[in-house]
Amino acid sequence: MHVNSRSTLLTAALVLMLCTVCDRGAKHAAVSLRGRPPVEIAGGVMTLSYAENRGAMLSLGAGLPEKMRFLLFTAGVGVILSVIACVILFSGALSRRLVIALSLILAGGGNNLFDRLSNDGRVVDFVTLGAGGLRTGIFNVADVAIMVGASLFLVTMIRQRRGRTA
Repeated sequence: MHVNSRSTLLTAALVLMLCTVCDRGAKHAAVSLRGRPPVEIAGGVMTLSYAENRGAMLSLGAGLPEKMRFLLFTAGVGVILSVIACVILFSGALSRRLVIALSLILAGGGNNLFDRLSNDGRVVDFVTLGAGGLRTGIFNVADVAIMVGASLFLVTMIRQRRGRTA
């Protein structure tokens, strides 16, 4: 089995470290919001408030039985993240964009998995965005990393299928 180049591994490690530092730091700060009223920033465009989520993004699956949530959101996610890590480590045909995309997904998923393992199956969320009556669900930095990584992955794959290099 061939391990990827130092450049690939360094790129992945940098993305993982930066995302982890940002997510862990933000969640640590978010704990100070527990039991306090929401904090509005920029006239309510961003609202910070402490929440714990037993489900996936937007609390999807939060009402499932505990064993099912564990199988899906802890064990299942752990398997998927292990596969992504192996692809980053051993797949020699990855462009830099794909390495960054997969590393963002791995970092975000890994940080939320860490939350679940250390917080009785719950993930710390704390940010809501919106304007007027239109608001997002509550999320965290790891969720942003996952969404940016998934978007970059899809765009890169579409471009590669169309014959453009990524």
